[in-house]
Amino acid sequence: MTTNSLSRPIPTPGAAQPGESAARQPSPPSRRPRRPGRVGLYVVLCVTALVIVVPLVWIFFTSFKTDFDAINRPASPWPIPFVFDAYQTLSSGQQPIFRWFLNSMAAASLQTVIILVTASMGAYALARMEFRGKRIVFGAIVATLLVPPVIFLIPNYLIVQNFGWLDSIWAITIPGAAGAFGIFFLRQFFIGLPGEIEEAARIDGAGDIRIFLQIVLPLSRPALATLAVLSFLANWNDFLWPIYVLLSPENLTLQPGLAVLQGAYSTHFGIVMAGAVIASIPVLIIFTLAQRQIVDSVASSGLKG
Repeated sequence: MTTNSLSRPIPTPGAAQPGESAARQPSPPSRRPRRPGRVGLYVVLCVTALVIVVPLVWIFFTSFKTDFDAINRPASPWPIPFVFDAYQTLSSGQQPIFRWFLNSMAAASLQTVIILVTASMGAYALARMEFRGKRIVFGAIVATLLVPPVIFLIPNYLIVQNFGWLDSIWAITIPGAAGAFGIFFLRQFFIGLPGEIEEAARIDGAGDIRIFLQIVLPLSRPALATLAVLSFLANWNDFLWPIYVLLSPENLTLQPGLAVLQGAYSTHFGIVMAGAVIASIPVLIIFTLAQRQIVDSVASSGLKG
């Protein structure tokens, strides 16, 4: 007994003991190989980003070119020399571009607010309330999305004319203030909200209006922000309808106003591009501020019907 006990090896600290699992030994970190599909996705995203960004960068630098440099061939992406003539011309008052800018901001903001109010109320009624003919009403609203908007041009013009709204801000805000897309979009989001919260509020004595204002709308901020951005941009980029209903040059919005900068026989490309840069500033700011809300709403809406 004494001889066998003395002949056993003395264990050293850090050494693996007999019977221990090999899994306890630290293994060298393994490098996960990149899949070819992911690399290809990155390439496609980079190419798509370049296709979108390059024209914007070209417009920006062209706005600082002279008229000769803007039409010179081969075209240079950099302005040589770097001048501010286009922006000085726009700010000189020869064309009321800043008045057009304010008109577009006022019209787009007013229509956005009206759309949020009407679409949220209509969508909540179709998503949570039960009434006779509910499916027929929703189907009729969705069916209007299949109709080309240009078909409503003459009827809307006659309505605006009969109300005496021609050449006013109401002519470019009211006709498009109750769109079917906003109702459809918010209805899909409202359906995805948990109904248990509303049921608990009803048990506490809350009515439909209070539930809608204090529970549903705060939970729907991502969807409301996305609809606000889309509605603002739809009115901001509208070109055809303001041409028909806005008659005075000072009452034009920015998009048809930029067309005035193009002459009948010659075009000052630097001035036109400077106007395009000014028109794109609100769009870039809105997308930068609402990017997270847009992603959240797209990820959580349209999943239930």
